[in-house]
Amino acid sequence: MVISILGCGWLGLPLGEQLRDKDNMIKGSTTRSDKLALLKGKNITPYLINFNPEINKEANQSFWDSDLLILNIPPGRKRDNVETFHEQQIKAIIKQLEDSTISHLIFVSSTSVYPPKPGIVTEEDAQPGKAARNSGNALLTAEKLLQQQPAFDTTIIRFGGLYGYDRHPVTHLSGRKNLKKGNAPVNLIHRDDCIGIIREIIDRDIRNDVFNGVSDAHPPKRMYYPAVARERDLPPPQYAEDEEEGYKVVSNQKLKQVLNYKFKYPNPMDF
Repeated sequence: MVISILGCGWLGLPLGEQLRDKDNMIKGSTTRSDKLALLKGKNITPYLINFNPEINKEANQSFWDSDLLILNIPPGRKRDNVETFHEQQIKAIIKQLEDSTISHLIFVSSTSVYPPKPGIVTEEDAQPGKAARNSGNALLTAEKLLQQQPAFDTTIIRFGGLYGYDRHPVTHLSGRKNLKKGNAPVNLIHRDDCIGIIREIIDRDIRNDVFNGVSDAHPPKRMYYPAVARERDLPPPQYAEDEEEGYKVVSNQKLKQVLNYKFKYPNPMDF
């Protein structure tokens, strides 16, 4: 297959390397010109593509001459107009796809699309405009726009918080005190499992479906993050007393049933 990856960063680059090793031709985009040589050195055809929110006019159109597109450009959380900006980005991508050879799109979304309601949430629990953050609402709008397009099939994966290797959310929590919601369960997933799930979807040619991508276990924050900090020789975060109950747990049961996927890191505590 010829596979284009829009966003060859922390997740997209190692994904591209693994797909390349399975005899696929990989095209990868970056927003930074200094990364073009890196992609080329890994046998990934490099493209410089920016969305502000329209695609830069000098972008090479051959990027869209592929069988499959993996869309991996998250909305910026800190942007004031994140919902309208990301919608314009997605519409610019759709415009490119209408006349392309791409018949299948895998959209990397997030569990931030779910409302902050207590209990176990499944893929059906996302409600337009009800996400906990504006970035989640932006992703829901993007999902709907992509699913409505007749020119290509769309598969959506809503990943939890990503971690692995040189990246972990504890880095931003280290040493902080009196943190809230210590009893809240984590909804995380290791990068290796993200890549494994995407590869499984490609191998099985799963189309027009939505999956949650989170690990099996959901330890509470007050247990998990201090333990990870100590393992990494970082000052552990400290949590205030928490009497709140009924936190959200994201279910991965559909993913496991449909894909028969077995997690490499089923418990984030297994470090």
